[in-house]
Amino acid sequence: MLQILPAVSTCSWDPSQMGILIGNVEFTSRHLSALGSYTLRPKFAHKLLSQKVPTALRTLSYTSQEYGKEPVSKKQDMYRQNVDLPAILPKKKKKPYPIPIKQIKRAARADKELAQRGIEKPLEPGKNGLLVPDLIPVAHQVMDAWKILIKGLSHLLHVIPVYACRECSEVHVAHSGHHIQDCLGATSATRRSFHSWVTGSINDVLVPIESYHLYDPFGRRIKHETRFEYDRIPAVVELCIQAGVDIPEYPSRRRTKPIQMIGKKVIDRGGNMEEPKPWKSCDSYPLLDFDTQGAPQRFAPPLPEDVPRIAQETIAAYETVRYGVRMLMKKYTVKACGYCPEVHVGPWGHNAKLCGEFKHQWRDGKHGWQDATLDEVLPRNYVWHVRDPKGPPLIGTLKRFYGKAPAVVEVCIQAGATIPKKYLPMMRLDIVLPDSEEARSVA
Repeated sequence: MLQILPAVSTCSWDPSQMGILIGNVEFTSRHLSALGSYTLRPKFAHKLLSQKVPTALRTLSYTSQEYGKEPVSKKQDMYRQNVDLPAILPKKKKKPYPIPIKQIKRAARADKELAQRGIEKPLEPGKNGLLVPDLIPVAHQVMDAWKILIKGLSHLLHVIPVYACRECSEVHVAHSGHHIQDCLGATSATRRSFHSWVTGSINDVLVPIESYHLYDPFGRRIKHETRFEYDRIPAVVELCIQAGVDIPEYPSRRRTKPIQMIGKKVIDRGGNMEEPKPWKSCDSYPLLDFDTQGAPQRFAPPLPEDVPRIAQETIAAYETVRYGVRMLMKKYTVKACGYCPEVHVGPWGHNAKLCGEFKHQWRDGKHGWQDATLDEVLPRNYVWHVRDPKGPPLIGTLKRFYGKAPAVVEVCIQAGATIPKKYLPMMRLDIVLPDSEEARSVA
């Protein structure tokens, strides 16, 4: 209840005097009750600073502080109540650069100036072909967590139903598909934008982003004619291999001397070494434990009492993978196409002409390489959060009241895992869902 503060003065002051009055107001109050009223008790203190300033410039400043209440810290304000998801980028436009274009041009001018003077370009470990010793344990942790993530999702998909649209990339985690009319598929007009739901797979939850495996990332570039000579493996696995993880099936060159570059030209790469023939297992797929292909068929359904534990381990492994990949990408270069989802782990992208997105004819099918972001290497794939998976399906009239979460997180939450704090704002759990008839009346 708003109350008018009475004029209180602790001392007399003559307005005819010339000067600036600075007043400090301190508000003190008793314990606040939801049903009781309270009054503010102001305390004034002023000081006459000068006698030679016009009266019109007199100012009065106030500072207020509530008794017994601590100031809000940055940690408490780290996660807002509700946040919107990142905007969907248009397909008929190039993706924005993750680094400001002015910073890119500034670095290019500095490299060009050094090249004109014949000075070698300074490169840090990771960028110069050498391993970063501090990140080798991180790479192994990411590989172990990636294994647990695939295994955990394979177990949970036997218990948690997942649906995917036949025509678009929409995924829904519930016992039935939602009724929100937002399908953008080829035949969506005949279905009034309703989705055509089919049973989903692990690749719908954990979107597979693959990359070419290179024995020497600083060696010869992949050409369009030679693209079939290289295996494609998950980009997370390829990043860990280049960061220090040794897999016999996919060897990688370990340099002892850094490469030397002047501008964009490599003047010394330590010689060209013949790539050894990878060791292949005769009875199993070489990357069976690190690939999502056919993963649910390799693992049996879990026991009901083990589902919450598996869900908690899976969501912890997912966060470990994201954190570790973010750390590795700070030292090791990962490129992404500015038009399509193609990703390449290495100092420069390949020359395979496989891009078919916006204005690919102008580029002869070549990719528009730029620095990759974490969400391009490991997409989150947001899905609608369902508070009651066995309840009625979601409807379009209440669309703005629903929240979203990454598909992996949504599967683990429905299986009994604890919700991480950073996903609470986007899930909008504090919003009360109105009836469909009341939705128009809600401000």
